[in-house]
Amino acid sequence: MRSWTALAACILGAAAMSACTTVDPYTGQAVRNNTGTGAIAGALGGAALGYLTNTNRSEQGRKNALIGAGIGALAGAGVGNYMDRQQAELRRELAGSGVEVQRQGDNIVLQMPSDVTFGFDRSDIQPQFYGALDDVARSLNNYPQTLVDIIGHADSTGRADYNQALSERRALAVADYLTNRGGVLRDRLYVAGRGSTQPIASNDTEEGRAKNRRVEIIVRPYTG
Repeated sequence: MRSWTALAACILGAAAMSACTTVDPYTGQAVRNNTGTGAIAGALGGAALGYLTNTNRSEQGRKNALIGAGIGALAGAGVGNYMDRQQAELRRELAGSGVEVQRQGDNIVLQMPSDVTFGFDRSDIQPQFYGALDDVARSLNNYPQTLVDIIGHADSTGRADYNQALSERRALAVADYLTNRGGVLRDRLYVAGRGSTQPIASNDTEEGRAKNRRVEIIVRPYTG
């Protein structure tokens, strides 16, 4: 079991009524990086919500970790070409897996519906999906000049606090698989749950709710 100094410090701080925080790269707000993860952290080998870097739990800390790992930043026209090549690889490797590969500007978004990745109301990854995650991990390792955000989502069925915790557990399960089994550098990762707050379809139909129950992996170019 790996010892994560930053997580240990955060737990001790919480015991002293001093909460640890991280900065959400999407909202810019300071949020607790151990929200709802007490038992989850132990089950997932020490993972915590937020930035997984040991050096500095911030966006800049994540970039500093890449510099320390000898990973250089992309620049200029090379950004689009780099992401084009990774997108083509992911589309090829994930064809028929149920994972949707989308392009949003220079970012690549992998939409993983829960009916493919997880059982109903569960956060343990279905064994038949291991191959797809192995392909994702291999691509992330082939293209190390990217930052990786893993975001869990839920539909609006049930209590908001339950949906939030479930979305966090699912995002953490994917992050844990990619780092522990896939060998992806954990310093590249940001992990969060959004509960039911960011639907991509109507929650009034079963089809829409199925689309909203998902984990997104957002692959962003590292530009320094």
